[in-house]
Amino acid sequence: MPELRVGIGGWNYAPWRGDFYPPKWAQARELEYASRALTAIEINSTFYSRQAPASWQKWADAVPDDFRFSVRASRYCVTRPKLADAGEGIGNFFAQGIDRLGEKLGPILWMLAARRAFDREDIAAFFKRLPTGYRHVIEPRHDSFRDPAFEALCRDHNVAVAFGDDDEFPCLDMDTADFRYARLQRMRAEIATGYDEPALDRWAAMARGWGKDSYLFMINGCKPRAPAAALALQRKLGIVPAGA
Repeated sequence: MPELRVGIGGWNYAPWRGDFYPPKWAQARELEYASRALTAIEINSTFYSRQAPASWQKWADAVPDDFRFSVRASRYCVTRPKLADAGEGIGNFFAQGIDRLGEKLGPILWMLAARRAFDREDIAAFFKRLPTGYRHVIEPRHDSFRDPAFEALCRDHNVAVAFGDDDEFPCLDMDTADFRYARLQRMRAEIATGYDEPALDRWAAMARGWGKDSYLFMINGCKPRAPAAALALQRKLGIVPAGA
């Protein structure tokens, strides 16, 4: 059976305290709580800075065995003029201790700058530099990636394309890998669950229809609603996390 996972971006966020997290819950234990309520978390701090091996180990130790992290790859790899030149940066990113997550490591997210247009040769060279043995997902944010040549490259390298429900950037619904990845970013403050019932039903049907391992993250739009949105979608999908 395909494995469906629903989560949020990060775990330390003040508006979630006393709402998602119980009142007076220790901030040092927020990952422990979140990982037992949900089945995945996208780590975003890794985009901005290196993490010590001890941090990766601490994260791994805090979550249940069947929990999965996705990891947003370093900006130093994806913001350079040519992605083909990212080899050293990619090596440094993977050398910082990411393997301490072990089997709790899910996909690696490579988020491209909004200004970066599709360059077939550059993307092909970038994909060749990605280490094997990991699940890679790319999130282009320029409409020029709506190109069969890009879709073919992703398929050739088993790289998933992030499905983004987003007001600002194009949504590319491309089935290119042995898993799917969605970042849902249109939550609204006036809806307790971020998305209304019809929208949650749509996301649940989409995930089931993909028919393969899938990760769906409630990321932005109205971030305070993200945990409630993720919990609501889990219920729609019949997902029972470790702490339930």
